[in-house]
Amino acid sequence: MKIFSSIYDYTPRQKSIMTLGTFDGVHIGHKKIIEKLIQNTKSCDCNSLVLTFFPHPRMILQDSQEIRLLNTIEERIQLLEACGLNLLVVHPFDQKFSRLSAEEFVSSVLVDLFNIKKIIIGYDHRFGRNRTADINDLIEFGKNYHFEVEQISAQEIDAVSVSSTKIRNALLDGNIELANTYLGYAYLLTGTINKGKGIGRTIGFPTANLAIEESYKLIPKNGVYIIQSLINEKLIFGMMNIGFNPTVNGDSQTIEIHFFDFTDDLYDKKIQIQVLKRIRDEQKFENLDLLAQQLIEDKKVAVAYLKNL
Repeated sequence: MKIFSSIYDYTPRQKSIMTLGTFDGVHIGHKKIIEKLIQNTKSCDCNSLVLTFFPHPRMILQDSQEIRLLNTIEERIQLLEACGLNLLVVHPFDQKFSRLSAEEFVSSVLVDLFNIKKIIIGYDHRFGRNRTADINDLIEFGKNYHFEVEQISAQEIDAVSVSSTKIRNALLDGNIELANTYLGYAYLLTGTINKGKGIGRTIGFPTANLAIEESYKLIPKNGVYIIQSLINEKLIFGMMNIGFNPTVNGDSQTIEIHFFDFTDDLYDKKIQIQVLKRIRDEQKFENLDLLAQQLIEDKKVAVAYLKNL
């Protein structure tokens, strides 16, 4: 997949069949649209093209402090590439771009830059300045500018019955398995391993502290989770605690991972975690011995779960 960092960097002149959107989560509903897009290219000599935006439009047009996304932009690119696309354009969304009228967007971007043969779009998609244009306007533009418009029907979308909002709510409720069902993959956390206080090592459960740089990334509900990670091309399993470490009077949220049967040095390395299942809420114990006993029980639960994967 070839990636362009702006619509203005886009160079291919071959006809394209495209779709566009923020694609937060790249969930099973998104994949349904992308599969249809790729299928369409098989009957013509066209590129499959996705236009997406970063920052998320709501980060620019609303209070960015309140926006929590399912993917970092790197994760979104990774997931879109796995779909088998030819071309991906990640355009920097800003106030200037938001002020393009619907027809300016169609003529100057879709037609002049992307040379589209067809656009495939959801029935409820809105676009242009203040999101005033809808699918009916796009169909009319298609007639005027000589491209096809294929609409993803309400029935097709509703059959999947998934949205990024549903997934966010499931994660905030700690229902990781429901979120993963909607996503079609295990929720991802990507970050750098930092040194912690080393308390886990003293009770037989050394942990790696995952620092996620992107403040907009949605972190699931505090608690203990079963996770896996591909490290040095080997699948490693473990447990993860998201929370404030109340047993040792922690004052900030951390993400601490204990890998099973793994002793390599990960400090300062960037890794990606797949979150499989939530075991329990975070708890405060009277002392470290009681915490260690609970972690032994948590590991038993995790091992039993992993045996049935």
